[in-house]
Amino acid sequence: MSNLLEKLKKSGSIKDTLLLSESKFFNIKDTIPTNIPIINIALSGSMKGGLSSGLTFIAGESKNFKSLLGLMLVKAYLNKYEDAICLFYDSEFGITPEYIQTNGIDTNRVLHIPIEHLEQLKFDISKRLESIDRDDRVIIFVDSVGNLASKKEVEDALDGKSVADMSRAKVMKSLWRIVTPHLTIKDIPCVAINHTYQTMEMYSKPIMSGGTGGMYSSNKVLFISKAQDKDKTSKELLGYDFTINIEKSRLVKEKSKFTFNVKFDGGINKWSGLLYLAIDAGLVVKPSQGWYSKVNQETGEIEDKKYREKETNNREFWKDIISNEKFNIFIEEKYQLSKKTKILDVEKDEIE
Repeated sequence: MSNLLEKLKKSGSIKDTLLLSESKFFNIKDTIPTNIPIINIALSGSMKGGLSSGLTFIAGESKNFKSLLGLMLVKAYLNKYEDAICLFYDSEFGITPEYIQTNGIDTNRVLHIPIEHLEQLKFDISKRLESIDRDDRVIIFVDSVGNLASKKEVEDALDGKSVADMSRAKVMKSLWRIVTPHLTIKDIPCVAINHTYQTMEMYSKPIMSGGTGGMYSSNKVLFISKAQDKDKTSKELLGYDFTINIEKSRLVKEKSKFTFNVKFDGGINKWSGLLYLAIDAGLVVKPSQGWYSKVNQETGEIEDKKYREKETNNREFWKDIISNEKFNIFIEEKYQLSKKTKILDVEKDEIE
């Protein structure tokens, strides 16, 4: 380190000042994998990745698996760290202790914090984040910010006023401005559930409620949509196919889409969403309509055994494909944002 760098490093008042090459905020970041490969890919662009620190929004219409996906991420964090706790900010009260226990989460490690309006969330979360150190294992779950009113809206209702509330977006932006630096500096993941609505354009598109503050501050914004999963013969509704649309991500290419299946009688299909990725990677082929075969990874030849799509939903089919580094490299190259940004040398005469 040069004398000037050393002098400037010591002359400031911020104790965490380090060379960028040594900064713990970029070089030492926690990653929390889930047990669902396609969810890890949506979060990080890799089967080996998962949830990371910072603000993650899960947004969509009602009954689109948002809260359950949030709980899945909370469970993954608590499973990784035995001493970890969850700060659960609750405005909807749809997640009961029994519901949390059913999803494999120890309620004794969840601090339930009821909230009535945005300012209450802002003031409380600010105080609690101030008391947390970087070595503390904490995940924050907010369900949800989409339905939270501002304090002004609540007070106007009590006073019998029906004026429009123009302050909500400002409060929301202030909330995330305050929270975001804490999350990054202290390596804390925050998962917030939000709503979407359609724009009034000729070709409408979904956007996240609450103004632009959440979009600016977040590391990831995942939009969730769903489609019915029906039996092809009886047309009976068996469950839903949920699609994660990457609206914003610092790790995954935006507008990427990842689909997973949830059955009423079997829950989430751990292997859903991987079959067509394996076909693209050349590890599975479709020799005839409705049938799939694996490619021998040593010889490159197509194996004789054929599988129906539902017969691929098991560990036996996937264990050698998942463990194949070629498959993960293919996924990372397809979905991850480049870790290196090229700086082009532009000659003076080119600019002129």
